[in-house]
Amino acid sequence: MKQRVCSVGLFTFVLAAFSTFAAQYQPVTDARLVNPEPENWLMYRGTYDSHGYSPLKRINTRNVKRLKPLWTYSTGLREGHQAPPIVNGGFMFITTPHNHLLAFDAASGDLIWRYIRELPEDQVQMHPTNRGVGLYGDLVFMATADCYVVALDAKTGAVVWETEVEDYAAGYYMTLASLVAGGKGMVGVSGGEFGIRGFVMALDATTGEEAWKTYTIPAPGEPGSESWPGDSWKTGGVPVWITGSFDTETGLTYWGTGNGGPWMGDTRDGDNLYATSVIALDLTTGEIRGHHQYHWNDSWDWDEVSAPLLIDFERAGRTLRGLVHPGRNGYLWFLERLDNGIGFVDAQPYVKQDVFTSIDPDTGRPTYDETKKPGTGKGALFCPSHWGGKDWPPAAFSPRTRLLYIPANDNVCAYMIGEEVSYREGREFMGTDWQNSNLVLTEEASDYIGELQAWNVDTGEKVWSRTFASHNWGPVLATAGDLVFMGGTNDRYFRAFHAKTGRLLWEQRTNSGVIGVPTTYEVNGRQYIAVLSGWGVDAAREQASLAEIGKVNPVVPQGGVLWVFGLE
Repeated sequence: MKQRVCSVGLFTFVLAAFSTFAAQYQPVTDARLVNPEPENWLMYRGTYDSHGYSPLKRINTRNVKRLKPLWTYSTGLREGHQAPPIVNGGFMFITTPHNHLLAFDAASGDLIWRYIRELPEDQVQMHPTNRGVGLYGDLVFMATADCYVVALDAKTGAVVWETEVEDYAAGYYMTLASLVAGGKGMVGVSGGEFGIRGFVMALDATTGEEAWKTYTIPAPGEPGSESWPGDSWKTGGVPVWITGSFDTETGLTYWGTGNGGPWMGDTRDGDNLYATSVIALDLTTGEIRGHHQYHWNDSWDWDEVSAPLLIDFERAGRTLRGLVHPGRNGYLWFLERLDNGIGFVDAQPYVKQDVFTSIDPDTGRPTYDETKKPGTGKGALFCPSHWGGKDWPPAAFSPRTRLLYIPANDNVCAYMIGEEVSYREGREFMGTDWQNSNLVLTEEASDYIGELQAWNVDTGEKVWSRTFASHNWGPVLATAGDLVFMGGTNDRYFRAFHAKTGRLLWEQRTNSGVIGVPTTYEVNGRQYIAVLSGWGVDAAREQASLAEIGKVNPVVPQGGVLWVFGLE
């Protein structure tokens, strides 16, 4: 691992001198991260519990119909724009595909500076996107496609330090926003389709020096190693795509993990810990203090990478310190945060799921219909498809309504068959041609595919849903104005729904499909809603696959634009 300290960002364009921007940057402290001001959005999901919820309510159910675009900014780049706009005072930060990092005046939209990462010409990234920044002190952090963490001066964009996390030539890359806690910046690695060995790493947020590194696949002799046959642990994948959650009381961070590699489970007999799981890591040491595996020996590419939401919920008259996760495998999981572990509470399908025949009531371990499990040379039809009931786009929770809002996809199944594959460093190691995995629609798909679902976390019941003809790749934002914001559909609309009833209250068509994470903030007493529009990556790939089986879809142009809305 290489770590460098730099005095100048060679690829940073500073434009502040040409604007009237004069805000003073307020350093981001541990205390502010634990209790962020309502007017700011300091991390990926706003708060450590990953609720994706804001207590701001100047924009609400009564006036949201007056919401209008106040300013926009075209990034000049194609592919999937998925980052949340991060706001600290008058400063806003976004990242884009190909690792551009932009700083704006959050009120006027004036560009302050732009950092452009020079990526290696031979770098291969199966998912060309980036999901945002982390903040600490006067620094802003970006995890890069060539597997570095870069720390820049938040005011000027000058590079302060950069640390190599792994070798991109071996198939490693990063797409997630850093989780900053206790003076550490934590990141996870992507590249599960290239035969990597996944891990979460913590760096000292001030210097970039490594604090700890925890692999998501145990080595021989470590707990769980018996679940990997032979040397399969060396190339078993288990990537970490999405920023984790953090429990400030216990000091545990929670991370979702991806599939094992190759895709077919018969190439790696066993449960394959800690694939398709949530793991609890000690913030100080990186030690794995608990886990729950949502499904074992994954053969469906059902990554479970979304971080669980830390929600305390009621069961049988008791309040449980919960972890809630709408799984890619189509089940809604309710777990319990323990001081040294994770307990299973209950789970139920929230979309059509025909693979699990039962769930053990004590452990949560599923039993499979083996005819629904593909293998090497063995085809199988299963629901939901490999894109899942919910892929990476995060759900949101409102403590006002006690509802969990899930961006779901239903009525889409897939036929998949495995093929022989040999490991070559830095090359695809999947064991199936996922692009030729045929989608199959159920009869109900003629009515809808995409959904926005609302579930009561205390009763475990679905309260309402909104359906869409399009598939849905929209991250969700909930606010104290009793609003839920979401894009995600191929009609290019960004929408606001009534949080209690699901009634559509407002919509705005944008330049492209909205797969960015929405955020909200205030500057000088005015509330703003911000989101990146820019279709690409798996939303575009699923659309192409649906078109191949006759699902008529509108053309969605690519191109990233940052949209910022406010009341007239």
